[in-house]
Amino acid sequence: MNRLLTYDLGPGVEAFSTKRNAPLPYPVIQGHQVHGSRVAVVDRPGIIREELEGYDAFVTNLPGVAIGVRSADCVPVLLYDPVKRAVAAVHAGWKGTVLHIVQASINALRQEYGCSPSNLKAVIGPSIGPDSFQVGEEVAEKFKEEGFPMDVIWSFRGEGDGSPMSGGHHVDLWKANRWLLEKAGVKPEHIQVCGIDTYTDGAFFSARREGTACGRIINAIKLL
Repeated sequence: MNRLLTYDLGPGVEAFSTKRNAPLPYPVIQGHQVHGSRVAVVDRPGIIREELEGYDAFVTNLPGVAIGVRSADCVPVLLYDPVKRAVAAVHAGWKGTVLHIVQASINALRQEYGCSPSNLKAVIGPSIGPDSFQVGEEVAEKFKEEGFPMDVIWSFRGEGDGSPMSGGHHVDLWKANRWLLEKAGVKPEHIQVCGIDTYTDGAFFSARREGTACGRIINAIKLL
């Protein structure tokens, strides 16, 4: 398990992110992600990836069935309701974050399983950090248009010093997704941010550092 970054969400659940080239400890249901905001209900253990075309988040209440999302800088969010016994795995790149995919996933948990956001426990996994996520002004503007608190998630760092990712507009996707979680009713004390920047930590894949053909981190959660 030393090739896995594991999360403590309490008894009754397992959650992890794989480090570079780590084998999965068991099968994980995954979809074909498209940076959208659609949420799939995993209602049987045999669902295959081809059946999950165009989904970026997954919810289930099936014990022993692991669900997961693939990432390489995008933000993985894992959710667990210990009361209703349900879980979600969410792929929130900047586009998914702007589309409020975290809130869509929480809505699915509520509608499918009667989950209360106040009971949810959340993990924001390894993903590109605020110092590394330099964006164009047009990307920052999209967050502003969608009502994100720009004084919290955005900074402008001037011309830069010539080093990679210095200067320019920066967006903090960790704070953006934390804001979405809290806005949806998740308690602040129930949110873990692992704080690992995939762009600077070579133990994890980074599309910005290595190119989009690089491998992917698998971020999984399973009810026991």
